[in-house]
Amino acid sequence: MKKALILLNMGGPNRVEEVEMFLRNMFADKNILPVNRYLRKFIGNIIVKKRLKEVEENFTEYLGGKSPLPILTEKLITKLQNRLDMPIVAAMRYVPPFATPALEQFKADGVEELVLFPMYPQYSTTTTLSSIEDIEARCEALEYAPKITVIEPYYDDFDYIKASAMKIMEAMEGKETADYDLILSAHGLPVSIIKAGDPYEKQVESNVSALKIYLHERGIIFNNIKLVYQSKVGNASWLEPSLVDVLRNPTHRKVLIYPLAFTIDNSETVFELDIESREIADKIKYDDFRVAKCFNDDDAFVELIVKKVNEL
Repeated sequence: MKKALILLNMGGPNRVEEVEMFLRNMFADKNILPVNRYLRKFIGNIIVKKRLKEVEENFTEYLGGKSPLPILTEKLITKLQNRLDMPIVAAMRYVPPFATPALEQFKADGVEELVLFPMYPQYSTTTTLSSIEDIEARCEALEYAPKITVIEPYYDDFDYIKASAMKIMEAMEGKETADYDLILSAHGLPVSIIKAGDPYEKQVESNVSALKIYLHERGIIFNNIKLVYQSKVGNASWLEPSLVDVLRNPTHRKVLIYPLAFTIDNSETVFELDIESREIADKIKYDDFRVAKCFNDDDAFVELIVKKVNEL
């Protein structure tokens, strides 16, 4: 059976002009705003109007006018192409590259099975499900009916945990870990989505537990390990504790932040963690403030993807 691999992600603006497209598409997503479509459009317009100028300015001033995610994803795909004998593409949810052009090509080429690899380690209706439904809808619009196989969440997979620990130690650069708090930062979600049955919070907590055990068994001891949530939007109740609250009320002034729910660096890791959060730490006079990188195109992540695909 002829297969193709699709890496699923939210995407990141390729240029400042795509920031509005990203925000509008995100807040038009029924999994992000689970209300009727008229109310969703109304709320989405309010949020976009309120946030657009600030987000565009941040992209221009701090990120060189574009998200790092698209280029990093292409580097990952280049490495994967050396290891897997199948077409490999990225399909972004809110900005190009969208899935349709690749699906048109796969249909023309007689690809019979699509292997979907979510770039989100933990499952959420707002990420994994949203991306899968997007692929299904686009296939249906093209009258293309391949077998669709989805790689399961890998938040507690040994190879994933090992790779996470490697990124943490890489960021420590030989420093004494016991002198630092390790802050594991996951993307936040409204509590209402969790209460509706989304498994994300439980999977994040299991991820943290597995990582703690892995580090402890290898004698890697931190002063404290804390789970926090970032990226809150709006006034609704979100998962807590929030990263900002934890940073503003330090119990320890040497910290390393590890982006737990991301596999590719994007504006929420580069800007929110390494720029906004660093500004908080500088104001409060932290002794040392470090931010670990995501996997990006690391060989360990390449191996994890290859292994998952080959196990099918």
